[in-house]
Amino acid sequence: MRPVALWLAARPQHGVIGLALALLLPLAPVISGLVMVHLVLSNGARMPVIQGLIAGVLLAVVAILLNASVMQIVASAVTWWLPVYVLAALASYWRSVLLALQVSVIVAMAVTIGFFVVLGDPAGYWNEMISTSIELARQAGLHGQADMFSQSQPLILPQMTMLFVFTVWSFYVLVALGGYALFQSLPGMEGRFGRFCDLNFGRVIAATVAVTSIGAVLTGWVWLQNLGFVAFAVFWLQGLAILHWLHAEQRLPGFVVIMTYALLPFLNVLLVISLAVVGYMDAWFDFRARAKLKDNRT
Repeated sequence: MRPVALWLAARPQHGVIGLALALLLPLAPVISGLVMVHLVLSNGARMPVIQGLIAGVLLAVVAILLNASVMQIVASAVTWWLPVYVLAALASYWRSVLLALQVSVIVAMAVTIGFFVVLGDPAGYWNEMISTSIELARQAGLHGQADMFSQSQPLILPQMTMLFVFTVWSFYVLVALGGYALFQSLPGMEGRFGRFCDLNFGRVIAATVAVTSIGAVLTGWVWLQNLGFVAFAVFWLQGLAILHWLHAEQRLPGFVVIMTYALLPFLNVLLVISLAVVGYMDAWFDFRARAKLKDNRT
């Protein structure tokens, strides 16, 4: 990891090449995002913009020569680079990745409310999107999957907004943290903008979960249910940070952390909810501070 980080940060043209190649590789959304975050944290917010524009032009030229879609290249670059660029730029400006992550939670909650403000009832929008996906699946010969989606469509619709916001937020945040890990592999940069294992979303967001959950039960308002879920689910990242903290304090073997990541694609719902519960409780009781205080007393 360190040789790649050193090469990308060595010269501006290396960053251009890295961004361009990353957007063509498998797992482009992840790899290109990692590169962008690393460049922002290494060189500041201005240089990566220039590097990204040059890389985009190069890719557009290649697309024209290959009769490929230039707009697809542009859309991919904006989709995969812009959100993580903003996160990294905020972290660099505030010199705190943790603060940038806290702000990202507020944005996620605002986006959740925005769906209901703009669309009124997002169920109609998601119904059209799911119906289109079912039709595309049938055209591709995936009749079993299409039938499964069709049968579960009425159950999925009320949850689509919160699942979409939470999934997109988790993706971009994890990519940003991966880029930060790449940056920290540079000599002398470890913990430069804070340690992930110290992440705490705080009691304000925790209180928001409590208030929205009670409000959703009393009123039955769908937008409050969605907001409450998103505000709660983001705490899975704090639960994950606690695992990293336990490992950093040599209280938990690294194997457990590795297995958590390995099992995440398979037990995603169970693991996310479990980690969210741990993270939410930590927001109120601050287990890490209590553990440190106990260690100091002994």
